[in-house]
Amino acid sequence: VQLQASGGGLVQPGGSLKLSCAHSGFRLDDYVIGWFRQAPGKEREGVSCVSNSIGRTYYADSVKGRFTISRDNAKNTVLLEMNDLKPEDTAVYFCAAGNICSWNRLRYAYWGQGTQVTVSS
Repeated sequence: VQLQASGGGLVQPGGSLKLSCAHSGFRLDDYVIGWFRQAPGKEREGVSCVSNSIGRTYYADSVKGRFTISRDNAKNTVLLEMNDLKPEDTAVYFCAAGNICSWNRLRYAYWGQGTQVTVSS
């Protein structure tokens, strides 16, 4: 199982970014895919998750209404579209595969390398 997050960068407050989590070595239906982020000096926190069977989505309160998670089955990727970005969204973003959507990172067995998102004017 391999995961690779990409799409991070520097953006001004109010801007948008789209992160991509490419995965290989397993069927899309085998695992849920979650996005987590970790800011300097802070714990890694869950941001969003998409389930494996019916594609149910979950969002942390801090990003609800601004972030959208989706699956692109043709490209075997999970996307995280981030709009109206705020400085507090600055963090390294990770995607992970697990058996159940949860904000507990211990529920996820496989992790990709992170991608840096910086929101600053």
